[in-house]
Amino acid sequence: MSLEVVPVPWADPDAVRLREAQRVEIEGRYGGDTEPGPKPSADDIALFVVARRDGEALGCGALRAIDAGHGEVKRMYVAPAARGTGVSTAILRALEGAARELGWTRLLLETGTRQPDAMRFYTREGYTPIPNYGHYADSPESRCFAKELTPGA
Repeated sequence: MSLEVVPVPWADPDAVRLREAQRVEIEGRYGGDTEPGPKPSADDIALFVVARRDGEALGCGALRAIDAGHGEVKRMYVAPAARGTGVSTAILRALEGAARELGWTRLLLETGTRQPDAMRFYTREGYTPIPNYGHYADSPESRCFAKELTPGA
């Protein structure tokens, strides 16, 4: 019953299915697609990972470069049945490790006001609230966070 977090192509069937499940959940919470700015794609994602336990895909996450030293966490999602089992933490740790390998010193992310569970999770994992940035600057439902990455941590 070991959990593994592995890089996969953007078009991997599990990745596509998990992103679709995330989209449906977000649209249900917000009444539609409210993500400002360009959607992540195969062209701008530096890494996409899927977490699997016994071959079952349970969650996903991605990294997108902001500039040479900073990246953004995108498409974090864990299937409802797997929440509270450490999957999200494993995905985030894998993304943070990969960001360090890319030479990034800071990760940023955006979540929304109707996702208090996500805000609690990121805060617990060492992310601190920051002013909304980039495409989220004028988004009243966005909440942005950042974490400084310590080399070798």
